[in-house]
Amino acid sequence: MQALNLPPYAVKTRNEEGTTQIFDTLRQRFVALTPEEWVRQHFVNFLVTERAYSPTLMANEVSLTLNGMSRRCDTVVYDRQLRPRMIIEYKRPTVQITQRVFDQICRYNMVMQVDYLIVSNGLQHYCCHLDYTQQTYEFLPEIPTYAQILAS
Repeated sequence: MQALNLPPYAVKTRNEEGTTQIFDTLRQRFVALTPEEWVRQHFVNFLVTERAYSPTLMANEVSLTLNGMSRRCDTVVYDRQLRPRMIIEYKRPTVQITQRVFDQICRYNMVMQVDYLIVSNGLQHYCCHLDYTQQTYEFLPEIPTYAQILAS
């Protein structure tokens, strides 16, 4: 798999019936290793090891219903009261981060109403803080720590 703009870690993989799988630490099971999953696992590891996020307050593939259709957020981060605070959308490294990608995560946020949106293709990472009181948003220069998202 492609090197990413994220810290390396000891990835657990296996071959199962001719398919390479990677261990998903949040779901506690092996899943198919796709380029998007490669990004997801590295980004989750980065949040836990570098930004002090608790893996027990994060979930992958969170279902929601949007306009009567079932959708899935790639990763959701919760506060200690289990309120969603951040949605993260992953793309494979070859996918450019465009307005269309942000539109997708914004649609999910119509249901979740979180404070932070992150989009990453493993090479580029964009984090947006939403201020519902002021009806504004701000792109942040770096991914906030877990303590910073709780303080906002």
